[in-house]
Amino acid sequence: MLGDRYTTEDVGRMLAPYGAWHPYATIEERDTWAALPEQLRQRLLTAGEALLDHDWPALPATLFLEYARNGNRSRYQDVRTTRRNALRDLVLAECVEGEGRFLDDIVNGVWTTCEETYWGVPAHINMQVAGVGLPDVEEPTVDLFAAETVALLAWSLYLLGDRLDTVSPLVLPRILAESSRRVLDPCLAREDFWWMSFDPGVHAVNNWNPWINSNWITAVLLLEPDAARRVTAIHKILRSLDIFLETYAEAGGCDEGPGYWGRAAASLFDCLDLLHSATDGGIDVWCEAKVQNMGRFIYRTHVSGTYFVNFADASAINRPVPSLVYRYGKAIGDQDMMAFGAWLRGDQPGEVGKQEGSLARILPALFRVPRLLDVEAAEPQPRDAWFGGIQVMVARDQAGSADGFFVAAKGGHNNESHNHNDVGSFVIYIDGKPVIVDAGVETYRRQTFSPQRYRIWTMQSGYHTLLPTVDGVAQAPGRNFAARDVVYCFDEEAPQLSMDLAGAYPPEAKLRSWQRVIRLNRGAGVEVTDTYELAEPANEIVLSVLTPCAVELGEGEVRLVAAQFGPNELNRSAGSATLAYPVAVTDVSVERVPITDTRLGGVWGDHLNRLVFRVAAPSQQGSWAWRIAR
Repeated sequence: MLGDRYTTEDVGRMLAPYGAWHPYATIEERDTWAALPEQLRQRLLTAGEALLDHDWPALPATLFLEYARNGNRSRYQDVRTTRRNALRDLVLAECVEGEGRFLDDIVNGVWTTCEETYWGVPAHINMQVAGVGLPDVEEPTVDLFAAETVALLAWSLYLLGDRLDTVSPLVLPRILAESSRRVLDPCLAREDFWWMSFDPGVHAVNNWNPWINSNWITAVLLLEPDAARRVTAIHKILRSLDIFLETYAEAGGCDEGPGYWGRAAASLFDCLDLLHSATDGGIDVWCEAKVQNMGRFIYRTHVSGTYFVNFADASAINRPVPSLVYRYGKAIGDQDMMAFGAWLRGDQPGEVGKQEGSLARILPALFRVPRLLDVEAAEPQPRDAWFGGIQVMVARDQAGSADGFFVAAKGGHNNESHNHNDVGSFVIYIDGKPVIVDAGVETYRRQTFSPQRYRIWTMQSGYHTLLPTVDGVAQAPGRNFAARDVVYCFDEEAPQLSMDLAGAYPPEAKLRSWQRVIRLNRGAGVEVTDTYELAEPANEIVLSVLTPCAVELGEGEVRLVAAQFGPNELNRSAGSATLAYPVAVTDVSVERVPITDTRLGGVWGDHLNRLVFRVAAPSQQGSWAWRIAR
C-alpha cells in the first residue's frame, strides 16, 4: 500500500526539505498561541509553573536493575515518565507565555535526558545483545520509550528553536548528536529491530511497529539535515508500515483489542497524518478501505459509556483520546467517527492535552481540532459488526442505544498479540452494564511477557466465559491452538457465531470436538449451545463465568444481581440477569476472586465473582444449552 506505491524517487520529490516543514505554530508566532482559549492557556501555564526550579528525579542503576532482580518494571518507568512529562509541560508553558521564564528548566530537562545512559526501559533491554541487566552504552537500541523520547526532543526543538541558544548554544547540537546516535543512526543502519517487522517470523507484528515508526518519522522530519538520509529513512518506514498493514484484514479488527487501538490503528494514523502533511498531501491513503476500517474499529467495539469490548490484554474500561478519534474520522470522512470523538470530548474543550499524552498528539489537538466541532456529538453504537480476520462478533439489540442485550464473542487462536487463552469466550452487557465479563490484565511485570505468562490467572481459559477444562486440562498457548470451522451468520433477529473449540486444546483434553454456537436473540437474551464429543471418558468437566454481579444460586439457574463494584468514587453498577444452565451440571459454586492489583482494581474493585459449573462423569458426547435472560 505504501512502499510500492510511493517509490524512493517519489518520496524524494514530495518530501519537504529540512527546516521547511511547518505543521504547527512555533513560539515565535505569538498571535496563534495567544488565540488559544484562556482556560486552556491558564491550565498549561499552571502546569509549567508547578515545575519551576524543578528537581529532576534520578534514575540510578539500582532502580534500572529492579526488573532483573525482582521483575518490577513500574518503579523505573514511573520516574522516567515523570521526567518526560515535566519537560513536555515546561515546553508548552513557555510557548503559551513566551517570555523565557521556563527556559532554564527546559534546558535542565533536555540536558538530563541527554545524559541518560539509555532512553528505553528495563523491560525492553533484552533487545540488546548483553540482555537483561544494565544497558550497554555501546549498543543503542530503539524501543517504544526511546522513540517517544526522540520525538519529545524533536518537538521541543521545533517549538522553541533559537530561544534555546539564549541559555546555551550547545543545547541544539547536543539534541542533534544524541538523537542521531541513539535513534536516527541505528534505525537507518539496522533491519533486525523486531518491530520493523522485516522478519515477521522472529516476532509477531504488533503496535510497536506504527508506534515507533510515528516517532521515527517525526525525528527524521525535524532533526535529519541530510537529504539522502531523510528519503532513505522515510521509504524504509513505508516498507515497515506495509508489513503492519498486511497483518490486518479488510474489516480492520485489532487482535490486541480496543484498549490497544490508541497505539495500533491510531499510531498508524499518526504516521499517515505526518506523511500526508510533510509531502503536501502527496502520500495519501485515506480512501483505502482497510485504513478506514482500522479507524472505525474503536467505535464498532464500544459498548456504552467507558465500556468497550475487551479481550487479550485490553481493559473493559477504555478512554480513547477524543481529539485523535475526531481527527481520524475527519481524515477518512466518517461522520460517525467524528461524532464519537465529539461525544468523547463532551463539553470540555479546555481539557485538551490531558489525555493526548505526547506533544505529537497535543499539538494537533491544540491547532487542528476546532473548539466548536463541526458535528453533533453521538455514540454511534452500530448494531452489528464482524471482524473476520480476528473472528470477533459484536451484536446488540438496537443500533444507537445501550438498552437491551449486548454480546461480543471471539474465535481466533492462542498466539495473538497480548494473547490470552480465550478461544470461544464472550462477554455480555445488559442496558450498558456488565454482567458476564473478561477480567482483563494485571499491571505488567516480568512474568507477563515471559514463558510463565500463562501461570497468571487472567490469561488462563479457565477464567474466561464457559470455556471447558477437562480433567484439569485447559486451552494451550500457541498459533496451532485455534478455533476450527468458524462461521459468522448475520440475521436480523438472531446473529450468531459458531466454531469448534477443540482445536484450542492439547490432546490431553480428550476433545474430539466442541461445537459452540453463541446467538443473540434480539430482545430476549443470549443463548449458547455446546455440542461436544470426547475421544475417551473423562472424570469431570469444569466451566466458569466471571461477573461483577452479586450471585444467588437456584435450581437450574443462577440469578446475577445488580451490585455496586469498582472504586467507590466511581459508583459503577453491574447489570442483572438470569443464567440458566444445563441439567448435566452436577454442582454449582461461587468463588470470590480477590483483586489486589491496582490496574485490575481500577476496573473491578477488590474482587470478581466466579461461578463454577462442574459436570461429574460427563457422557462421552452430548449437547448443552446455556441461556442468559433478564
